[in-house]
Amino acid sequence: MIAFRHFALRRGSRLLLSDIDLVIQSGWRLGVIGRNGCGKSSLFAALQGQVEADAGDLDLPAKLRLASVAQETPMLPDPAIEYVLGGDEELAAALRDEADAQERGDTEAMARAHHRIEELHGYDARARAGRLLHGLGFAPETHEYAVKEFSGGWRVRLNLARALMAPSELLLLDEPTNHLDLDAVLWLEEWLRRYQGTLLIISHDREFLDGVIDHTLHLDGGGAKLYAGNYSAFERLRAEQLRQQQIAHEREQAERAHLQSFIDRFKAKASKAKQAQSRMKRLEKMAGTEAVRAERSFHFQFAQPDRVPDSMLQIEDVVAGYPAGSVGDEGQGAASTEAKVVLADVRFRLEAGERIGLLGPNGAGKSTLVKTLVGELEPLAGERKAHKDLKIGYFAQHTVESLHAGSSPFNHLQDKAPGVAAQVLRDFLGGWNFAGERAFESVDGFSGGERARLALALIAWDKPNLLLLDEPTNHLDLDMREALADALAGFDGALVLVSHDRHLLGMVCDSFWRVADGVVEPFDGDLDDYARWLRSRGGKAKKKAKAAKAGQENSSAEVSAPEPKASAADERKVAALQRENDKASRQRVKKVETRVAAIDAELTALEAKLADPDIYNGSTAELMKLSQQQGRLRGEKETLEAEWLELYESLEA
Repeated sequence: MIAFRHFALRRGSRLLLSDIDLVIQSGWRLGVIGRNGCGKSSLFAALQGQVEADAGDLDLPAKLRLASVAQETPMLPDPAIEYVLGGDEELAAALRDEADAQERGDTEAMARAHHRIEELHGYDARARAGRLLHGLGFAPETHEYAVKEFSGGWRVRLNLARALMAPSELLLLDEPTNHLDLDAVLWLEEWLRRYQGTLLIISHDREFLDGVIDHTLHLDGGGAKLYAGNYSAFERLRAEQLRQQQIAHEREQAERAHLQSFIDRFKAKASKAKQAQSRMKRLEKMAGTEAVRAERSFHFQFAQPDRVPDSMLQIEDVVAGYPAGSVGDEGQGAASTEAKVVLADVRFRLEAGERIGLLGPNGAGKSTLVKTLVGELEPLAGERKAHKDLKIGYFAQHTVESLHAGSSPFNHLQDKAPGVAAQVLRDFLGGWNFAGERAFESVDGFSGGERARLALALIAWDKPNLLLLDEPTNHLDLDMREALADALAGFDGALVLVSHDRHLLGMVCDSFWRVADGVVEPFDGDLDDYARWLRSRGGKAKKKAKAAKAGQENSSAEVSAPEPKASAADERKVAALQRENDKASRQRVKKVETRVAAIDAELTALEAKLADPDIYNGSTAELMKLSQQQGRLRGEKETLEAEWLELYESLEA
């Protein structure tokens, strides 16, 4: 259990958190949400002992094992897998002791080290580290690459893998989905659902939060309010609370007006003086319910393009990749001495109004495809054809990084439009929340989200008719993501989007293309279908690995003793047995589907109860009971869905 008691925290002269009373129970999966600058990361720093409370107390269990993602990655020559293994510090120390003892020839010390490694389940640790790297998108051949050979985004993933490797009772993850693509996000979501400790997550990805958390902590205006349920449950509860607050405010304002009217009319009359004084006291004692403020910080839009040609862009028979001497899309390892082919025989056409989301595993070539569409990357073969009126707005991570140090938003926009009046530029920047003096502040002091917003504003100024956006939501908070989704939904041109944010993809994309195994092809389905495809792909890969292993183990026997041909009677028996097995599997599939449907109904009823504001005024024990029941049902559903997938695959095989 973690307890904040009258806890307050400042950063400089600014009060971030004030008088926080909060208890976090062991085993909770808690999402910490709020606008940028509200104190989320500072709260994590306090839990890690990096900052002291300015008032109150923070109580943590004794000998609590805490894991978090390091902000920096040293440029080490160590192999990536060794760096990840180092996340388990106790095991790493035992392995070093073993190596030292072996070098000295100290058999007694070696025995002690062996025993300690066995206690820590250390002899399968390398395999566990490999699975973490694989889940986060590292190809097997890269596991032995030196840490310093990876680009910045991949080093962030190494830090995440190292944190997941560490044994912990408390895991703190601050924006863990930044620098991940959708496939890695889905894998991380599954991993975190199985995590046994207490989990605190800061994230602006609402779908990710919905899939992982069972409690939500909302930081707002220096305060903190705890809600049972995931992010969607929080939104429903918050909306209801704001509605009730607004009703109470309007009722109070009407009562205030009535009291003031009586006082104004009768305070000078001796016969009514006592009643007027009484009403004045009532008016003074009224607490003053605050009117509900608009939650969204701002809205913006992409201007209507001057012209949107019918056939905008196409690539025919293209081989996409990187010429000799370049590192490539993945940013893993040193530059290649030969041209690197990523995608072959690509045929991709963009018509006016199309809104396409690109899906695919890590490193499959989504960014390579986008760079080829932009024209930043010349095709190794084939042809790129663009309409003469095509105007591309391109956003990628390097777009944010290429902002000029020391320059202001106004300077950046003036460079794009040197002849435009200053007031026009200021008005435009104001629409992107760079109003007043903010337009003249240096970008050096901007947060990642503010830099991304400025980069999008500079793109919007050009009035593009085709937007090619590669992970535009990194560093954007939930409000900005909603504003971006609204703006893209109203955009009149065409759109190609790469994003790990499923909410954004689902809101703005009409169709999806899958980039996998060197091929680009339309995907017939939605994001839920894609998640199922990923799981089935993983299941098939495991089956192939098992079959290959079995084949290796039996290869010598197969050479010396060929399998005898089965008789017709034996074949009929095998077929009959297979039919029986299939029948049993189909019956089990039906039972699983029936139970999952029942669980869905129970979860819907539970979520309705948890969405009722009155429940938070009642018994804490009852609230905990409902929350635990919700967690148990979700766990059972996950287990059943995994079983259903295995049964379905066996029937399809």
